[in-house]
Amino acid sequence: MGKSNDMRAAVIDDLKFDPDVDASDIRVEMDGDVVLTGSVPSYPQYVQAAAVAARAAGVRYVRNHLQFVRPPGDHRDDLTLAAMASNALTLDGAVPEGVEATAKDGDITLTGSVRTVIEREAAEVMVAELTGVRRVRNDIQIRDPEQP
Repeated sequence: MGKSNDMRAAVIDDLKFDPDVDASDIRVEMDGDVVLTGSVPSYPQYVQAAAVAARAAGVRYVRNHLQFVRPPGDHRDDLTLAAMASNALTLDGAVPEGVEATAKDGDITLTGSVRTVIEREAAEVMVAELTGVRRVRNDIQIRDPEQP
């Protein structure tokens, strides 16, 4: 029991001190694994909270049951959100043309193809932090390097 409580305390401390996570509404439970419940105000914080919890000593698995609760004023309709995501993807040329973003109820789906895993991940990061995004589904394919 002591080891589980120590692990829980370590996860709580790590979450509280991570500058990228608002841990005020996150609860940490233990049932053999770390279980995160509660809410965060952005999708990047949802991802970051699980990553922080997974780094704590002794943690083998994190079940992320956090809910993303959009702060008042952060709602964007699907057309606006898709346009914002498309603009973000083309802004600095880090993501090649041919990647498309669609939105439904705050969830962004990325499709198309890129040359590398780095380009694929860059596309997700670029849209994940946009105001109004709840989740990102990255369906971008990696092209065969032999193909143009």
